[in-house]
Amino acid sequence: MNFRRKLFAVFALTVILSVASVAFLVSALTRRDFARNEDERSASLMAQFQREFDAQGKEIARRLVAITASDAAAHMAAALDHSSTGSAGFFDLAKSMAENYQLDFLEFIDSNGTIVSSAQWPAKFGYPDTAFADLARLAGQPAFLKQEELQDSSALGMFAVSTAQVTDHPLYAIGGRRLDKTLLATLDLPAGTRVLLYQNRLDTATADSLIDSYSHDALKPPGAADKLTPLIHATREAGRGMTSIVHWSSDTADDEMFHAIPLQGKVNAQPLLGILLIGNSRRPYVELERRIRTSALLVGGGGILLAILVSSWAAARVTRPVERLAHAAHEVAVGNWNTRVEVEGTDELSQLADSFNRMTTELLTQKERLVQAERVAAWRELARRLAHELKNPLFPLQLTVENLLRARQNSPEQFDEVFCESSTTLLAEISNLKAIIGRFSEFSKMPQPQLQPTNINEVLRGIAQLFHVQLQAPAGKPIECILDLADNLKTIAADPELLHRALSNLVLNAMDAMPEGGTLTLRSHQSDDGVQIEVADTGSGLTPEECGRIFTPYYTSKQHGTGLGLAIVQSVVSDHQGTINVHSEPGQGTTFVIELPKNPELSQTVGAQ
Repeated sequence: MNFRRKLFAVFALTVILSVASVAFLVSALTRRDFARNEDERSASLMAQFQREFDAQGKEIARRLVAITASDAAAHMAAALDHSSTGSAGFFDLAKSMAENYQLDFLEFIDSNGTIVSSAQWPAKFGYPDTAFADLARLAGQPAFLKQEELQDSSALGMFAVSTAQVTDHPLYAIGGRRLDKTLLATLDLPAGTRVLLYQNRLDTATADSLIDSYSHDALKPPGAADKLTPLIHATREAGRGMTSIVHWSSDTADDEMFHAIPLQGKVNAQPLLGILLIGNSRRPYVELERRIRTSALLVGGGGILLAILVSSWAAARVTRPVERLAHAAHEVAVGNWNTRVEVEGTDELSQLADSFNRMTTELLTQKERLVQAERVAAWRELARRLAHELKNPLFPLQLTVENLLRARQNSPEQFDEVFCESSTTLLAEISNLKAIIGRFSEFSKMPQPQLQPTNINEVLRGIAQLFHVQLQAPAGKPIECILDLADNLKTIAADPELLHRALSNLVLNAMDAMPEGGTLTLRSHQSDDGVQIEVADTGSGLTPEECGRIFTPYYTSKQHGTGLGLAIVQSVVSDHQGTINVHSEPGQGTTFVIELPKNPELSQTVGAQ
């Protein structure tokens, strides 16, 4: 990716992240405010519901007090106190009084807990009331919720209890009104809000009976009460308020946030008698969120367009000097150390170009000094090595000549015998001198590669075949040779003879490093730029210091080595425009890695020849 594209990517990414962050923040704040608003509306409606419940409860209690204070109630209490057989005459009294005082439920219960008269279920006359144990405690208390069993169903209502204490035996009156849409209709509902009431029926739990639709709006779509069933069941199980989003359709704007508030009872061990469901439409929030998203997309698109224009202008302003610097750096990298960059202006890029020019000048000066220092060091090292190598055979030569002279002077009769022995020594040492001079001469006259299409796998197979006998020599411990060659390895332009010679030196070094046997691995890989060759052994390994000096000419860790083997290998690899590296640790073996390029230009030259 060039600088122009990177600059555009930076501008575009900055715009996108900024717009996305702002949109996310606005959405989060909007979501929080809507949630808080929904909670406040639900709390307000619950407070309204409680106020209406208390107001109607007080009205019910007032009417029950009036009923128990009536002459009919006093007459009933007196009659029941004197005779238990006369209660049949009051069979219809509760019904008529409930109609007069506009109550949906009314029952009279004597001091023994027996129902004397029932308005909602006359057939209960003479039966004991299951809630009698709570009546004395609830008498005179605020209204409470109670589930009333009817002849064919049950109903949820607001009840109160009053006592007619005409005689020593009290008469209880328990009555109330249904808790239905009449009460819910008195609530002041904000736009987009509705209230539903669920009665926790004991006789059925089907989906159709879960919801009593006491609200200004019927459930939409019809039959969608099943969608509220999970929330109701969760509230019933938890016994506390729950919140859930109900999805009415695939359009999220139709969703509603429902708050389920349990309604507790005080009679008949029925702690949960109903659930008040307050639904708030999420359409305003969804539509606002969609507008925020649309605005963010529009702003982001405009920002990207602006980023294109700004990045184009900035790239035109910055890219050209940077491209000139990049081109000059490439020229320096390939060896053109005299490259200079034209300096225009006084801004940071101009200062950078001026610093580049001064850097290349200094590098050129340092290079010349380094070359001179290396040349002097190389000659000194060569002189030291030559002196060391030549000193060893010269000393025996000197001794031999001196022995000849002494034999000639002191023992003429034994001269011939000494002469024969000395001649043999002289010839051997002269041969040694010639060998030393030949190795140095060979290193100084390394031939240039004769490039031709070469298959590296074939070169490695030839080396393995050449050293097969030596690797399996019975005199020492055998060395296993493993060939790990890449399939379909492409040919490269190389000199197979020089590569064979260089790789043979690496194999000989590996064998010397494994006197107790081991594993020699010859491996080839296809790389993007050419071929990779590895020569690995499991020998004694090298120290970091040895790895850093191992390719230095005349450096050797062997007792009788010349230090030219790996220098020759590096020279061959360098002549092929390749690289060689060593990876080793003491006791972990050594791996030489050679990278040889395809040399396409050289391949074309070879093909032309």
